Amino acid sequence: MFFWRTHVDEHPYSTAFRSGDLVAVSGRLGVSEPGVLVPGGFDAECAQAFANLDAALRSAGAGRGDVIKVVAYLTDIADRSRLNAAYEGFFSPPRPARSCVGVASLPYGGAIEIEALARVREEPAGEA
Repeated sequence: MFFWRTHVDEHPYSTAFRSGDLVAVSGRLGVSEPGVLVPGGFDAECAQAFANLDAALRSAGAGRGDVIKVVAYLTDIADRSRLNAAYEGFFSPPRPARSCVGVASLPYGGAIEIEALARVREEPAGEA
């Protein structure tokens, strides 16, 4: 069993939680530090959210090639095509399964939140 947390704050959950060969990563926002969204709108937030996902995976002993399922939450579902472009750049084929959900709002006024489930191998799978 593995427990990992980036920082201690008001949030009562783990950033990533490993049990056996599975790693669950809590939703990653486009924040550069706790509670502070990166400037630049959806594309900048999306890039930062993927960078934060990558950091969480690595710290839990996984890589982006180990990800088997992603859920993306968007405050404007019209941004799905922009998410698709970032997704294709972040993950190499075969890309993980994904759900994309439109939501009314996200913490800190964010435009995107990304969570993931990974299966860790002996050595992390290839990176994009």
